[in-house]
Amino acid sequence: MQAIIPLAGKGTRVRPHTHSRPKPLLRVANRPVLSYVVEQLRAEGVEEMIAITGHLAPQIEAYMADEHPEMPVRYVEQVSQRGTADAIALAEPYVNGPVLIVFVDTLFDADFGVIQRESDAAGIIWAKEVEDYQRFGVVLTDESGYMERIIEKPSEPVSKLANIGLYYIRDYELLFEGVRHVLSQDPNLGEYFLTDAFQYMIDRGARLYTAEVGGWFDCGKPETVLDTNRVMLERGHGGDLSAPDSVTIEGDVALGEDVVIVDSRLGPNVSVAGGSTVRGSKLADTIVGASSTIEACDLSSSIIGDHVTLRGVKGSVNVGDHSEIDALER
Repeated sequence: MQAIIPLAGKGTRVRPHTHSRPKPLLRVANRPVLSYVVEQLRAEGVEEMIAITGHLAPQIEAYMADEHPEMPVRYVEQVSQRGTADAIALAEPYVNGPVLIVFVDTLFDADFGVIQRESDAAGIIWAKEVEDYQRFGVVLTDESGYMERIIEKPSEPVSKLANIGLYYIRDYELLFEGVRHVLSQDPNLGEYFLTDAFQYMIDRGARLYTAEVGGWFDCGKPETVLDTNRVMLERGHGGDLSAPDSVTIEGDVALGEDVVIVDSRLGPNVSVAGGSTVRGSKLADTIVGASSTIEACDLSSSIIGDHVTLRGVKGSVNVGDHSEIDALER
C-alpha cells in the first residue's frame, strides 16, 4: 500500500519554530511529529510514501534518509501553495492502487481494521467530535455513518465531527477525477480543498464511510503542541528519565541523551531534547529543544527551540532556534 503525505505547508501558526524547520519535524516528547506517523504507517503495511514537499524540503529528505532509511519515499515538490487538492494532484502520476492520505498536522489513534470491515466503501474518512469546529472541515453523515457532506470551517454548528486529515481511498481513480474537477473550478475560500473532491465522489454515487478515531492530538498551534507533548509523555515516549538527587521531578518528564540537569525542578509535562542543559530552573508544561541552555529560569507553557540560551527568564515563552535571552542582573 502507498501513502500520500502532504508536507509542504509553512506552519505559520507555530512560528517562530517553523522559520527554521518544517512543521512535521517539530518535536513532541523529544520526537518529531513525522516519526510517530511513519512508525504507524509501517505498522499498517505501507510500502511507499509519496511526500509532497515545499517549505524547507531538504530537511524532510535528510531526516527520512537518516532516521527511516527502510521506508521508500518519492518526493514531489509543491511549488505554489494552492491548497490540499493541489497537493494531492501532484501525487497522481505515482499512485497505482488504493491509497492512504495522511496530513501530518496531528497524531491519531485510528482503527485501520475498518478498511477491511467496510470493504464495499469507496473510501474511509476518519473524524473526531470537537468543540472548536470552526477551525476544521466538519462531516455530515447519514444514519449508517456514510458521509453526505463536508463543510469547510463552518460559521454555524451544523456538525462537530471534524475531518482530521486521515483518509483511505479505495476508488483512487474517481478521487483523482474529482481532484481534477476541483482544480478546474474557482477556488473555494481562496484554496482548492481536497474535501471538495470527496464531495464530487459522493455526488457521483461513491460511498465514503466515516470512522471516528479514539484519540486525536493536534500539532497545529503552540498550545496544542504542548497538549500533545503531555499525551505522548503520559504514554511513555521521550527517553529515559535519569536525574541526579539535586533535581525534583513531578509528573511525566522525559530527558534525551546527554542532557544535564542541575539543581532544578521539572514537571509536570516537560521534555528536554538531547544535549541540553537545565541549571537552577523550574520548568512545567514545557518543551526544550536540543543543545539548549536554560539557566535560572522559571518557565511554564513554553516551547524552546534548538541551540537556545535562556538566562533569568520567567513566565511563558515561545522561542525559536538559535535565540539568546539573558535577563540575569549583573
